[in-house]
Amino acid sequence: MDNKNRFTHGRTSVYNLNYHIIWGTKYRNKVLSGDIGNSLKRILLSVAEDYGFSIAHMEIGLDNHIHLLVSAPPKLSVTNIVRWLKGISARLLLQEYPELKKAYWKTSDRHLWSSSYFVESIGTTNQDAIAKYIDDQRKKEIDFNDTQRR
Repeated sequence: MDNKNRFTHGRTSVYNLNYHIIWGTKYRNKVLSGDIGNSLKRILLSVAEDYGFSIAHMEIGLDNHIHLLVSAPPKLSVTNIVRWLKGISARLLLQEYPELKKAYWKTSDRHLWSSSYFVESIGTTNQDAIAKYIDDQRKKEIDFNDTQRR
């Protein structure tokens, strides 16, 4: 990555804040496959655009968790970013795919996502490595499953 593209210029700041964020489904239910996974990605990109941050890379792993490489301005806290991503995506996915409700036994106060998440800040030297790691999640999963079946 060259120096020109490494920094984002805001009205009052120049920054390069990147986060590797991971969270999973409640009970580790494998519900993030096919159309649901595609819708999740679309929703997360829309949330990022609406709230003023970007998702450079994203991939679903084992159909039960998601990896994101997020770039955000300093005025946005990671806590809020995760809250927006998880909250809005859960609400919209449960509306769009009522069959998801069958995977979660509670009839009221259902939660699609586990309450926890992982986040690490990414420096410029690690950004490309993390981006490759996220992009390779689906391939690693397929290779691992093929090995297990043999």
